[in-house]
Amino acid sequence: MFTNFTPQEKSVHYPEDRRLIFGLKPKVLRITAVILFMIISLAWAQYLIYGLPEDPSLKLPPIESVAVKGFPTWVIICHWINFFFLVILIRSGLSILMDHPRLYWNNGCKPESEWLKFTPLKVPLDKWWTAKDDARYISPVWALPGYRHTVGIARGWHFIHVPFFVTNGIIFVSMLFLTDHWKRLVPTDWHILSDSWSVFVHYITFHLPVEPNGFYNYNALQKLSYFGMVFVLAPLAMLSGMCMSPALENRFHWLPKIFGNRQGARSVHFLVMLAYIVFIVIHVCMVIISGFVRNMNHITLGTDSADDKTGMYIGLSIILLIIAFLFLAHYISWKKPRWIQNSGALINGTLWELTINKLKPKAYYTKKDISPYFWVNGKLPTDENWVALSKNDFKDFKLQIGGLVSNPIELSLAELKSIGKEQHITMHHCIQGWSGVAEWGGLSLSALIDLVKPHPNAKIAVFYSFGEGLYGGVYYDTHTVDNCRKPSSVLAWEMNYEPLPLAYGAPLRLRIENQLGYKQVKWIARIEFVESFAQIGKGYGSKNADDEYFDLLANT
Repeated sequence: MFTNFTPQEKSVHYPEDRRLIFGLKPKVLRITAVILFMIISLAWAQYLIYGLPEDPSLKLPPIESVAVKGFPTWVIICHWINFFFLVILIRSGLSILMDHPRLYWNNGCKPESEWLKFTPLKVPLDKWWTAKDDARYISPVWALPGYRHTVGIARGWHFIHVPFFVTNGIIFVSMLFLTDHWKRLVPTDWHILSDSWSVFVHYITFHLPVEPNGFYNYNALQKLSYFGMVFVLAPLAMLSGMCMSPALENRFHWLPKIFGNRQGARSVHFLVMLAYIVFIVIHVCMVIISGFVRNMNHITLGTDSADDKTGMYIGLSIILLIIAFLFLAHYISWKKPRWIQNSGALINGTLWELTINKLKPKAYYTKKDISPYFWVNGKLPTDENWVALSKNDFKDFKLQIGGLVSNPIELSLAELKSIGKEQHITMHHCIQGWSGVAEWGGLSLSALIDLVKPHPNAKIAVFYSFGEGLYGGVYYDTHTVDNCRKPSSVLAWEMNYEPLPLAYGAPLRLRIENQLGYKQVKWIARIEFVESFAQIGKGYGSKNADDEYFDLLANT
């Protein structure tokens, strides 16, 4: 399956250490265990002391008097489309998660502060250890595309399907309330809570309640669960996902506070995915237990027949087609990855450019918010010039700025500092999932642009690094001149009120706060203004986009 991997690629994507764990913090594990124990104990206590509660399903109206029944064609279509999208989103989400296999409730993401981790490793303190080193392998059986550090392709699959998942949900909810079908799904009486508990007591004490025919009625717990899937989990998934966008977070700082902070949103996003998985497993089991043939007729043909197997064959065929697509998706991921990248650029790149990319960052964080730990990423440059310059604290460094400009110049650090300085405390959003708050001091990019006077046709600024990409070659990234002019965009020579450390990009690193971290080029050597990035590298706008299929526009 990895015959196309070069030895270097194989070391990244298929490492020798492929261990994966589910490591809850002991405190979290204890709290979770206590909560589950109390809920189950309460149910059993009720059963042992008072006996089984009355089965609420016995009070459901007879099927002859049910006014709203069955499954209209639009419900059937939306159901299967939603199932397909959830499979893709969950599988690609697992690959994204494994690129930083730790979940936190704090913005600083200090190692050992995570509440859940999927890696058996502790961050070593005696050697250079980057966030990319911390990424874990996951089998392509479970994830799309699977393997290790495939976040570019995984994000492609994920975000290509998000707009359609949302559209399908909007259509479903709109049709729900344009018809009387909402009465099948939306509780109208608070008694559903006590009735759901009664049904739960039956299940947890190993007494199956009466299973109503889902064509006409749902039991209380079933109805509440379906309501939660549509009106709680889906909005939570969308909202928590939005809170991880650097463009949105840096403009609307209140948004992640809904979940505590940005990492809280990421944790909730994971918990929503987990809830979806649990629901799907239980839902499928109940479909099988309560009458597989009849239930499949319900959700494929919209009929209530226990004898006709047509619906079962159609449903199984749809499931087989989805499985076949997963094999195709695996093939595309490794044989035609540019298809994913280009499709993502067409769908999401266009959407983001027209919407959230236009947002301007606003100052928010203060000195007390600065993270005590800030993950390192990228290997220190081995370029001879950079090594030599670093030995003299970059006193001989000259930043070259050229291309389509009226005033090409070379500026030393001292000369850059003499032009002016801005200081901003901002949050760094890494594509892998971690974050950190830091102070950055440096020259406003707007001031630099005004100094060199780009030609009218110079739409793109190319930032070249002394460092290399993951698979070698000069690291670079591009930004539109418009993004470079946004507030808080600087060439930083200072981090947390100290000279910029070597590990974080000395002599200069880029900060454009509406973009993800990989766009913030470190160890900057020179800047070139061009009309288009098509002739730079492989023509995709950055080293990561060229080699790892990352997005050109990284607003989320």
